[in-house]
Amino acid sequence: MVDLKGRDFLKLLDFTPEEITYLVDLAAELKDKKKKGIPVDTLRGKNVALIFEKTSTRTRCAFEVAAHDLGMGCTYLDPTVSQIGKKESIADTARVLAGMYEGIEYRGYGQEIVEELAKYSKVPVWNGLTNEFHPTQMIADLLTIKEHFGHVDGIRLTYMGDARYNMANSLMVTCAKMGMHFTACTTPKYFPNPELVEQCKAIAATTGGSITLTDDVEAGTKNVDVVYTDVWVSMGEPDEIWEERIHDLSPYQVNKKVMENAGEKAVFLHCLPAFHDLKTKIGAQMAERFGITEMEVTDEVFESAQSLVFEEAENRMHSIKAVMAATL
Repeated sequence: MVDLKGRDFLKLLDFTPEEITYLVDLAAELKDKKKKGIPVDTLRGKNVALIFEKTSTRTRCAFEVAAHDLGMGCTYLDPTVSQIGKKESIADTARVLAGMYEGIEYRGYGQEIVEELAKYSKVPVWNGLTNEFHPTQMIADLLTIKEHFGHVDGIRLTYMGDARYNMANSLMVTCAKMGMHFTACTTPKYFPNPELVEQCKAIAATTGGSITLTDDVEAGTKNVDVVYTDVWVSMGEPDEIWEERIHDLSPYQVNKKVMENAGEKAVFLHCLPAFHDLKTKIGAQMAERFGITEMEVTDEVFESAQSLVFEEAENRMHSIKAVMAATL
């Protein structure tokens, strides 16, 4: 029997394949109950604090709805309100909040911040996203893959784009842990951290998974099950990076040719938001500056039957609910 009560949820490197599977299955169970209108408010009377140094639509909504469904209250601390690391140290913040809340979520910058919060907190701390890892997204992605294919082991997943940060790192770890086959398909300049690659290769050797790095789009996406991408420039990065990224990563855009190469059974995933049209301020600015109408994914793929991005987005809530329920 898997027991995660009192555990922090900081990165999937800290969890066994059995524990990860438990969270995915619990998310599926909680989703089924939600659809059937069965209440799961077993944590009534508890409260959680949500620290957001980086804003977010999906992560905030997912945590707030999940907490409410579980019967909990929650306090949202936005970047203008939280004094973490500014007027109050991370250690002090952790101890203050742990005295008032049963759980603390952190979404922001370095992984060392959420790790330090957890070190000084006597209640579970959950990583809502750091520069290095995005573990709640991984449970949602595994749930989405399992719902579609019926299993996760042996699934071939290719990540296209900038593979140096949280999404590619987390997907590589997840695939290694779960016996899946991960490919980072990008120019070598954007390959993941070599130490993490070696760590994941060692894990994959024990689970039947594999890790591949390639700059060859045709080879990297041939007959894969999942094609995954993310925005080319993350929140908080300077505007001048756009030109460099668009130049470097345009060959790794997910388009119709890529999906055809992957095969008709392949699905497209994206953690969102996505620049697939000009209906955003940044999208419109990029069109004006560089004459492009789409970036990491074409609108044709984003809106296609192969795209599961909105099922994936909904699954963020069910997965976060599972993480909170399991650890509290």
